[in-house]
Amino acid sequence: MTAPTVFNPAPAIRSATLGLLRGLGIAAIAGVVLAVLGPFNTGNAPLWTRLVYWVPVMVAGESWGHVCSRLIDRWIDMDERPWLAVLALTAAITGPVSLLVWFVTGLVFEGQAYPLRTLPLLIGPVLTITAVMCTINVFVSKAKPVQTHAATAGSAPARFPERLPMKLKGASIRAVQSEDHYLRIHTDRGSDLILMRLSDALTELEGLEGAQTHRSWWVAKDSVRGVSRGDGRATLTLEGGLAAPVSRRYAKALREAGWY
Repeated sequence: MTAPTVFNPAPAIRSATLGLLRGLGIAAIAGVVLAVLGPFNTGNAPLWTRLVYWVPVMVAGESWGHVCSRLIDRWIDMDERPWLAVLALTAAITGPVSLLVWFVTGLVFEGQAYPLRTLPLLIGPVLTITAVMCTINVFVSKAKPVQTHAATAGSAPARFPERLPMKLKGASIRAVQSEDHYLRIHTDRGSDLILMRLSDALTELEGLEGAQTHRSWWVAKDSVRGVSRGDGRATLTLEGGLAAPVSRRYAKALREAGWY
């Protein structure tokens, strides 16, 4: 019996942390811009007051938005239905952030919390800013695909082939496809399912030349035989006729890496 492999969560944690930091940076910059512009009747306050107000509010909103994004991403594919993702994120973020803005705005500009009856007046501005930020994060902020590399001389081989079921041992891996909590491994001898997450598999695929082409797919580069385009999207044709999608968020990076 093969001993179970201990997962190394560091790459996934590192990727998530970088994504959060990138979002917080965008939010902080947006906060500075809003402080300088002074929208929604905040322009009469001194610049330092506007900075103290806008930057923390935007960063706090982004932090909550990051949590909402991780949850919504489980049910809505942001590559396939980006506008639905924007609507869902805007709806999930607006309510809690409106409460935050209502409380903080009164403290910063009046020295005390506003009366509760003023809360509905803040929903419109919060909704507007939230919708803009969600649109930027979904459409503009492009994630980079995880790329794996062939093992160099003297380095350890990829660990993932050890995961192959007995009937596929020694087969050449063409692609790995996520199906719920399982992975379908496509090889030159057929395919089979194993219980594993794609994020963990990507770590163990290091040592094989390939890349993540979609949130649910990793493809071996030497298995690609062609590419087709339709509806603004690319699809890779692999050896054996298998079709692997390329998501919009990964398309540019894969083109620059010479995949098609």
